[in-house]
This record gives sequence, structure tokens and C-alpha cells, in this order.
Amino acid sequence: MVKYMKRVVLITGASRGIGAAIAETFANAGYDIAINCLNQEMLESGGVQVAEKCRAYGSKAECFIADVSDFDACEKMVDEVAAKMGGIDVLINNAGITRDGALVRMGEEQFDAVIEVNLKSVFNMTRHVASLMMKKRFGRIINMASVAGVGGNKGQINYAASKAGIIGITKTTAKELGSRNITCNAIAPGIIESAMTASLPDKIKEGMIEATSLKRFGTPQHVADTALFLAENDYITSQVILVDGGLAL
Repeated sequence: MVKYMKRVVLITGASRGIGAAIAETFANAGYDIAINCLNQEMLESGGVQVAEKCRAYGSKAECFIADVSDFDACEKMVDEVAAKMGGIDVLINNAGITRDGALVRMGEEQFDAVIEVNLKSVFNMTRHVASLMMKKRFGRIINMASVAGVGGNKGQINYAASKAGIIGITKTTAKELGSRNITCNAIAPGIIESAMTASLPDKIKEGMIEATSLKRFGTPQHVADTALFLAENDYITSQVILVDGGLAL
């Protein structure tokens, strides 16, 4: 039996981008880190490096491979994390993909893939982690939504639907689990600096920046800091926190 020492956070899709920033931020705050990667390739290309950075803060950090759109794979991973890390105190449902396209040209596979990875994964992970948190009478669940789930976005009907669904899951989870001292909130990022935004033509980037009130992109660190705040606050639940620089105003 693993002796419980620190709070343990499990982050899906944590081998890069926002997920990696969240992992490092929580490690710096004293959490032990469970890093979910889709497959061995993602583990080797990013997960291992994220774990090393987390350990530099003195935290325990381990990688766990699972396709979070798979219900049974999620159950297996949750059991493995709980056994190896000593429990799961914070779940951050961060894994997500895009398959953009206009409504009239979008194929069924494009739509279904995004729903499976972005939305069903949140149900899968929350369903399996909830029982552990209920027994402990403590838990923090943080789901990654998007401004697209709040106001929609052209060319992203699948993505917007998945993120709007996450908001619905968040609010229902908060109502069902609140009596067990489990909070559930969502973060809705706007335009965040990434490899994708860096590769865009300057004219497009300028237009995106102009659409925000603060006239600049956000960073993965802005999202990570918000996640840590929600994890450490025990009286905020069922909320959707926009980290968007005023994009949705």
C-alpha cells in the first residue's frame, strides 16, 4: 500500500501545451503529478520531459498511457494512478482535439471524433475518479471548456458542441458531488499562445489579437494558474471561468 503524502493531481493530455504547464505549476505548488499521455509516442515526445521538470520541484511525477475516450482504459488508468500514487485528489480533464470544418462540409467522422475525445473523455474520467473522491470526502475536478462552448465559433460546430457539453457536465457534477466536499469547475480559455497560433500568418494573428479587449494572446501559464486557484479554493463550484482576455465580451 502506498503511503499518502501529498495531494495528487491527474491531468489528461498533459504531455504538451496547457496540460504540461498545469503539471509544472502544480508540481511547483507541492502536488504529486500523474501525467496522462495518449500513447507511447506522446509519452516519449513530451510526457517524459514534463515528468522530469515536475520532479525538479521535488514532486513525484509519473506518466500513464491511456486513450481517455475509452471508458475501460480510463478505469484501468485510474486504478493504476491510485495504486501507484496513493490516491487522486484533483482531476483535470484537459485532453482535447480539433477537427475543424464548416457545418455543411463536415463529415460524421469529424464530428464524432471530437465528441469522443473532448466530451466523452470527461464523463469517462469523472465517472471513475468520483468514487475515490467520494470515499475520501474530498475532491477537485477541473474541466477544460472553451469560449467556443460559451458563444460558439464558425467552423467549429463539433468543438463548440463538445465544449458546451463539458459545461453541462461540470454543473451537473458540482450539484451531484458537492455534499461530499467535491467541487467541479470549468475553465474556458480564449486565444492561447501555442505552436498553432505561432505558425499563423501575421495578418490573421493581428485580427485575433484585435478581437480581445486586452489586445494580446493568453499563455498556457494563465490557464495553469487558474487551475491551481480552483484546486485550492473550497468554496467555488459549478463555475465557468473565462481566461480569454475579454474575447467573449
